[in-house]
Amino acid sequence: RAAWRLAPVTSSPQAGLWAGGRRVPGSSSALLACRFSPGRNYNQSCGVDGPVSCCTLDHIPLVSKCGTLPPESCFFSLICSLGSFMVILVGLLRYAHLLERLGPSLLNTLGLATGWVCAAGLTMVGNFQVDHAKVLHYIGAGVAFPTSMLFLLLQSILTYRMAKTRGQYWTGHLRSILTTVAFLTLVFSGVFFIQESFVLQHVAALCEWMFIIDVLVFYGTFTFEFGAISTDTFLVLLKASRAPKSYKGESGVSSTAHIHSHVEGLAMA
Repeated sequence: RAAWRLAPVTSSPQAGLWAGGRRVPGSSSALLACRFSPGRNYNQSCGVDGPVSCCTLDHIPLVSKCGTLPPESCFFSLICSLGSFMVILVGLLRYAHLLERLGPSLLNTLGLATGWVCAAGLTMVGNFQVDHAKVLHYIGAGVAFPTSMLFLLLQSILTYRMAKTRGQYWTGHLRSILTTVAFLTLVFSGVFFIQESFVLQHVAALCEWMFIIDVLVFYGTFTFEFGAISTDTFLVLLKASRAPKSYKGESGVSSTAHIHSHVEGLAMA
């Protein structure tokens, strides 16, 4: 049980995004240098020949920009791939736990589906860098971000449905706050990202980082429930996966028995 409790908080996106984000402080320092340092001194840090200014819209510290150049691009792809696997694992554990507590539920099934679709989008984001495959990268981001937001919303609702104690209700309140913050930062990030303003694009980058950190904290709250996962939880999951087959088998047996009884009745007549 302790191992499953550690799954949400040790997921690779949490450690990896912080490691991959080590270039963001450099971008912020570059912004300050652009404002307060002589032009020739700052331009020497561009890494390109010639008096080219680095303070452009192409140097906004967005999350995707942290994984465009090697070796960060290699770690970015690895982190997103491992992160998508952890999202699938955590989503499956959450689905099994709710299935054991609440029984079959449409919201629970939707939560599992949105989590897995989010994992697929995250894989595209990590393996198609924005500077080399912009269309595919944005398609992956367009899949991962909204489905991640929907996953948070569904899990918050399911938390209240399952809550029976005061602590469980407080967990629901915490997840509701995190969901609200995630929604606001996602909306502001999308609105400011399409603007041509240098300042607003930096605000969009800040909102994007806040959204990701908020989602990671939300995943960490599953630690409260995953401590109760046992082998019985997986048995319930296996039983639910085999239920349609057994139902079909039982219906087939009953229909066959009905036909035999009908034939015997005709023979007796």
